[in-house]
Amino acid sequence: MIETKQQLEQWMETINAIREQVAGVIVGQRDVVEQMLWCIFAGGHALVEGIPGLGKTMLVRTIADAIDLSFSRIQFTPDLMPADITGTNIIQFGLKGETSYQFQKGPVFGNLVLADEINRATPKTQSALLEAMQEKTVTVGSETYPLPRPFFVLATQNPLENEGTYPLPEAQLDRFMLKIQVSYPSREELKEIVARTTSAAELRAHKVADGPRVTEIQNGVKELLVADDVLDYAVRLIMLTHPQEAEAPDAVKKYVRFGSGPRGIQSIISVAKVRALFAGRLHVSRNDIVQVAIPALRHRLFLNFEGQAMGKTTDEILEAVIEEAERGQ
Repeated sequence: MIETKQQLEQWMETINAIREQVAGVIVGQRDVVEQMLWCIFAGGHALVEGIPGLGKTMLVRTIADAIDLSFSRIQFTPDLMPADITGTNIIQFGLKGETSYQFQKGPVFGNLVLADEINRATPKTQSALLEAMQEKTVTVGSETYPLPRPFFVLATQNPLENEGTYPLPEAQLDRFMLKIQVSYPSREELKEIVARTTSAAELRAHKVADGPRVTEIQNGVKELLVADDVLDYAVRLIMLTHPQEAEAPDAVKKYVRFGSGPRGIQSIISVAKVRALFAGRLHVSRNDIVQVAIPALRHRLFLNFEGQAMGKTTDEILEAVIEEAERGQ
């Protein structure tokens, strides 16, 4: 709960300090960093997509360095098994030969878990993350173990190489609050990347926040106000992604098979609240909804055969949805 102006200022100082630490290591990618911080302070998980070498793994590691959280990295491969992620029961032998079982925690028991190249693991292994992401627990045998709080999964995937990959099923995609696209750096950014990574100095973010402060901000964000007209606008956006909706734009009716489900609007509102807080406001504006809509929905629209054949992207279709929503207001 935001009780005083001083408390809000302290939160803003923490957020700005994290930004500064990340910017000291990561070159450019301001939108990517901002969206990842939105997701963390909204208490969600993020799917980060981009070609190899763009610093996706380093970005996640740097954020973990800036926030005093336990960090785990899981490198997904086709031979990875669910127990390699969640952990397993191992046999313990006593001094007198008696045996007992003890649970050995897997790497998912961390505050910030990097699921690197998540689409390289088999569906059976991918599904091991479903319970962790949704319930924040892990069940092994008949026992259920709580995960540490706060808990975030930041997953990466390569959109170019399809050989040896297993696309994430819709049910798992829906668990990610945002899908973040990492773009290629500019010429000036490339020069700066080379300068930073080929020098003798080792760049590392300093810890400027901790788990309790992150949890405090997360709880405070939930108290931000959303006016009825802003909520109606968000609902309208979601409804316009469905091809059977009478007012849906032509692009949706022609190229979309299924629109966004309820988690879509939940993600939009949660992230819009964080964006409002980052701007120093205690209420959500319509512009907040517009700015978070594409990363919150781009993985929740499923194109039909014609849309795929025509090379349409969900980003293009969502831009048409936003234009239609603006026109109707």
